[in-house]
Order: sequence, then structure tokens, then C-alpha cells
Amino acid sequence: MVLDDLGSSLRGTLDKLRGKSRISEEDIEEIVKEIQRSLLSADVDVSLVMELSDNIKERALEEEPPAGTPARDFVLRIVYEELVGLIGESTELPLEEQTILLAGLQGSGKTTSAAKMAWWFSTKGLRPAVIQTDTFRPGAYEQAQQMAGRAEVDYYGNPDSEDPVEIARKGLEETSEADVHIVDTAGRHALEDDLIDEIEQIEGVVEPDTSLLVLDAAIGQGAKEQASQFDESIGIDGVVITKLDGTAKGGGALTAVDQTDSSIAFLGTGEEVQDIERFEPDGFISRLLGMGDLGQLAERVERAMEQTQVEDDDWEPEDMLQGQFTLNDMQKQMEAMNNMGPLDQVMDMIPGFGGGIKDQLPDDAMDVTQDRMRTFSVIMDSMTDTEKEYPKAIGASQIERIARGSGTSEEKVRELLEQYKMMEKTIKQFQGMGSEQEMQRMMKQMQQQGGGGGGGMGGMGPF
Repeated sequence: MVLDDLGSSLRGTLDKLRGKSRISEEDIEEIVKEIQRSLLSADVDVSLVMELSDNIKERALEEEPPAGTPARDFVLRIVYEELVGLIGESTELPLEEQTILLAGLQGSGKTTSAAKMAWWFSTKGLRPAVIQTDTFRPGAYEQAQQMAGRAEVDYYGNPDSEDPVEIARKGLEETSEADVHIVDTAGRHALEDDLIDEIEQIEGVVEPDTSLLVLDAAIGQGAKEQASQFDESIGIDGVVITKLDGTAKGGGALTAVDQTDSSIAFLGTGEEVQDIERFEPDGFISRLLGMGDLGQLAERVERAMEQTQVEDDDWEPEDMLQGQFTLNDMQKQMEAMNNMGPLDQVMDMIPGFGGGIKDQLPDDAMDVTQDRMRTFSVIMDSMTDTEKEYPKAIGASQIERIARGSGTSEEKVRELLEQYKMMEKTIKQFQGMGSEQEMQRMMKQMQQQGGGGGGGMGGMGPF
């Protein structure tokens, strides 16, 4: 995730205050220096680093912590509030008719972001359209057309035209029934005069309600100049940060937001059209500091369950709590997990699981867990319908056949069946539960036991 190293560093710094009821000036000096190092390592602009660290130091020394508040929690709240204040509010994007213009250098992810944004608006009940005006980059038309198809949204481009301004004009006419027009523009390898001139002409034709600057999370200190020149040319209302699923430091994006006096609109978190989040500063900083993001988690869960049920209209997750829990149910649960996105991102959204706990896991823990889930899915694909409905009847000869058919080992098949037994036991404990108090007691018990005795995520839940 973006700024993941920064989040880990900040959490480690704040953990030095654990057990302290009072905080000294020396403690604050050490904390502030660590925060400065963390932010600078993440490519945040020096002037922003100094402003933020000065604010944290001043508040920590002058404000009186609430009675009984541990020193770590007191400083954590100050750091949280100052980071939220630095990033600012999310870019205003009303769910109504509008035109959005995307700007940015070549390779920043504009074309992919256009389709992702269109998909996002379509999930909100609007009809979006993508207009591709890039006549400079070979393959831009085909890429945009393919991405729009995957997003299942309207699309316009003209591979035979060399006039991007005319394409923009014609695109608005041809997609006039759309509610939201997202106009993708050409990028270059650097800020050249012809790029600026071209995008200014396109802006004059489409008259956008919002102009968004698309930035690769790895842009670093170069974001400052980019943001300044685009802002001077067309005016930047918000920033889209892309490629947050890699190892990018991401601090340059914060610099761009400050430089243009704008805000962040969207976060691109993967390669699929669904891998996009509407930026919410509170949840973003909460994740950064290991405090979770229940709002984004709930949205992903709802989307994943809907997608899983669309793929199999006969499956209802509520049925697991009513009758027999089968391997079919287990496989659908795994599909829903996959539909939620990369496991490390989901973990970051769960209070108490992201941040500190993730920091203690091996670097490949999330990859290992997802590989395990994929292996289980392949094994279940090699089973008959009867075996998936009645897994307890699977014997040694069947295990041998399933292992051979799935290209895995008999040990892996047995591991899957053991995982199924643990999940079935957990599900049965929920079945027929009457009172809300009893449900809360069971949830607490599951947390203490690790959700099934060390299943899927090394003691952090069945899957």
C-alpha cells in the first residue's frame, strides 16, 4: 500500500511510548526526528515535513492530554489529526452529470484511471463514458477501448484522426446520453510546450467541471514541478494517485496536493478496473497508522458478496447459517475473499489486524496465504459435486485421485479437508444462536482463538 514503509516507521516510533503515562520534551524531540526521517524517506517535500513536524511538536508540548490517556495514544491522536489536516478533504465529485478532464505525464496511469473511475461511477447508478483523445502514444486507442470494455462503460475514440481537439468535441456529441464524461488526454515523457498547448485546447472544448492530475505513486520530488505547471495551465482540482499496489513511496503525491492547493480524488490500488478507491482522508490515515478503515472494508465486503452471488445465482451466504456447511460454501467464501482485492490491503482495513500485527508477520505472509487459497480452489475444482457436498465421505483412494487430478499432493488435499473441518465447526457454533449477547460472546471467543486455531492466515481467521 502507498506509504506503507512510512506507516510502519511511524508505528514503530510511537511504540517507543508504550507504558508511559507522561511524555517529556526529550521524548517529543526523538519522536519528531523519527517522523521527519520517515516522511523524508517517503519523498514528502522538505517544507511540508518541517511544517508537519513543527505542528506535532508544538501540540504535544503545549496541549494537556485527557486524564488517564497513555502518552502513546495522546501523540497518536495528534499525529493522526495533523496528517489528516495535511492531506485535506477528498476532492468534491458529486454524483450527478459532469465532465472530468484527466491530465498527467505518459506512464502515469491516466488511461487505466479513466476506465476505473468510469466503473466507479457506474456502481453509483450513473452512466459514464470514456473519451480517448491521445493521438500521440501508439496503442492508446486500443488500450482505452479494452479497458472501457472491461469496465462495461461507453467509449469513444478515433484511431484515424490526428486531431485530439476534434476527437474531444466529437466524443461529447457521440456520448451525449452519458451522465459522466471522463476525457483522457495525451501525456509525454516530460512537460513539453506542445503537451500544455494541446491540453489547454481540449479544456476549452470540453469545459470540464473538474480537472484531475494523475500521478504515479513513485513520482517522488518531481511531483512538485508537474503539479505546478499543470495547475498554471488548466487549474487542478484534485489528484488521482495510481499504482499504490507496488513499492512506491507515495510522498510526492502529498506534495502535489499541497502545491496545487487541491485534494485527492481517487486511489488506484491494482491492475483490475475494480481496483480503485474513492479517497477518504480519515480512513486513509487510519490505515497508515494501523487503526483500520471499517468504511472501506464494508464497501469491499458488500461488493465482493454481490459479485460472488452474480457469478452463482444459486448460492446464498445466509444458507451457511441455516443448514449443512459444504465445500461448495467454502469455495464461494474464498471467491468472495478474492473479490475483495489483495489480502494485505484488506488486512489494513481491519482494526487491530493491519499495521502492528502485519509488521510482525514475515514479508511473504500475505502471498503465502493467497497461494494457499488458490491451491485449495484448484483442489476443489478436481472434486466431484458429491464429494464437495459430502466431504466427510472422502476416503484415501479419493484423496489420491483428487491430488493426481489437481496436480497437488495428497498432503495438500488432507490440509484442505482439515481446514474445512475447522470452518464447519465454527459455522455450527453460529447456527441457531438466538441472542445478540450470545453472538457477541462467540465473536469474542473467536478473536481469542484466532478464528479457527491457526487456519488460513497463521492464526488470524479461517481465511
